[in-house]
Amino acid sequence: MAVFALLFLNAALSFSTWWPTPGIVLDRRLAPEFVGLWLVVLALVAWRGRVGNGALGILTLAYLLLVLGRYADVTAPSLFGRPINLYWDGLQIPRFLWVSAQEMAWWQSGGVLAVVLLCFALLFAALRWGIAVAARDAAPYALRHRWAWAATALATLLAAGNYAGVQATWPVMSKPVIPTYWHQLGLVAAALNDSAVQQALPARTPVEDALERPDALAALAGRDVYLIMMESVGAIVVDDPRASVPLRPVREQFAADVAASGRSMVSAYFTSPTFAGGSDLAHLGLLAGMDLSDPFRHDLLLTTDRPTLNTLFRRHGYQTFGLYPAVSWEWPERAFYGFDVYLEGRSLDYQGPELGYWKIPDQFAAARFEQMYPRTPGTAAGTGESPVPPRFVFFPTITNHLPFSPVPPFQPDWNRVLTPEPFDPADTARALAARPNWLDMFPDYLGMVAYTYQWLGSYLRQPEPREAVYLLVGDHQPSANITGEGASWDVPVHIISRDEALLQRLRAQGFQDGMDPRRESLGPLHHLTGMALKAFAGPGPGTGVRAAGP
Repeated sequence: MAVFALLFLNAALSFSTWWPTPGIVLDRRLAPEFVGLWLVVLALVAWRGRVGNGALGILTLAYLLLVLGRYADVTAPSLFGRPINLYWDGLQIPRFLWVSAQEMAWWQSGGVLAVVLLCFALLFAALRWGIAVAARDAAPYALRHRWAWAATALATLLAAGNYAGVQATWPVMSKPVIPTYWHQLGLVAAALNDSAVQQALPARTPVEDALERPDALAALAGRDVYLIMMESVGAIVVDDPRASVPLRPVREQFAADVAASGRSMVSAYFTSPTFAGGSDLAHLGLLAGMDLSDPFRHDLLLTTDRPTLNTLFRRHGYQTFGLYPAVSWEWPERAFYGFDVYLEGRSLDYQGPELGYWKIPDQFAAARFEQMYPRTPGTAAGTGESPVPPRFVFFPTITNHLPFSPVPPFQPDWNRVLTPEPFDPADTARALAARPNWLDMFPDYLGMVAYTYQWLGSYLRQPEPREAVYLLVGDHQPSANITGEGASWDVPVHIISRDEALLQRLRAQGFQDGMDPRRESLGPLHHLTGMALKAFAGPGPGTGVRAAGP
């Protein structure tokens, strides 16, 4: 019974998520906070011979809070695509509960509340039982046997090393919970402290400087701007011969597609603030023109009203769009981004086969967006047509995401990709039959990168009712099981336009013609914001939009 109680208490803090669901799976690793509980129980039993009812209640309540924190910590990334965030989720959860309650009869709401309270009561009772058995049976036994002292000492060393960040402990120790609580409390405290916010964030950004210039976007002359974040496209696609050689034909075809569309392309490397994950650090850092390599700074920025590119473009008459096909849940942080139009996976109404964890292929997301919000001629005033605002589109792609399988079929017919049967049946069956190869993701990664450049090239060759400038930005390198150890954090950036003067201003800042940039990075990724705005603020060719076409 004592062994079962100890195993239960450890399992309550070492479980993992049943990705991508709210369920959990048990984990055989040792939980650091369980070791801490065991030390407290041993100390109390050694001191007083038992754990009294008062101490038992306090320990159970504290352990219950740790269990709830563990659940939030492991399930939030799979359900919401990001770690738990007390500042935003603390506001969102009560709102969600209130809205849900409005849609139920009073007895249904009461029944749900009763079930939730019953679950908490049962969990509290189970934890109290486990701690009581550990104190009554396990602790006295351990205090009498040297091997138990040795095991406790080893577990304590492992827990201490885990808290210190020693990676060698990770295979046997689960992620601790208390640092998550500490981080969240620190975030809320800092967000409520104006001086802490000012100290953590830069005093000025290129976006704020541009907001003071009436000609900040003059060189665009009303052109649309598409900022497309290419998920997991990093420098490996050029640096590593294992990737660059097989990908050369598709990358050359992409360059040919750009040329065939009547545009030119300049490229450069920048250094991402993140590696293998944490795409939001790259996304928001670029939109805000701010170094967000520290995740705490990212979280703190979200609590402010600092401006982003959305603010700037809206100030100059643009309509701003956020296209997030990966999101299928309520995303409270989007309030900070302030898109005029926000589109997530559910609003795209994808009816084709669900491909992989992210379900919606990027090609469909791009096609569906253009169908829902068609680009019509006559963007700028003075064209003789009804004024249609130019658009700034922020589109984080998702298909090329770990585990990089299955690779969606590419559909050259952009009308068919919008139908319930977007691919030939054989291609669909082949894609659905594919399973992630967790031991060797490299081949699937190459297939995903090829797919990304293939649909992007074909997208650029579609008829363009009005002119646009495209910024294609790798958000970060893929995981280390693909890049290998010690890989750089550099990512490629391609800027594509028909405006030679705009491209020349980018060349003057270090960009190079074509698809292969100079190998040296032009700096952190957020520097791209200032460079692009410098190019956009140059003298424009006129007040109207130039005719589309080659």
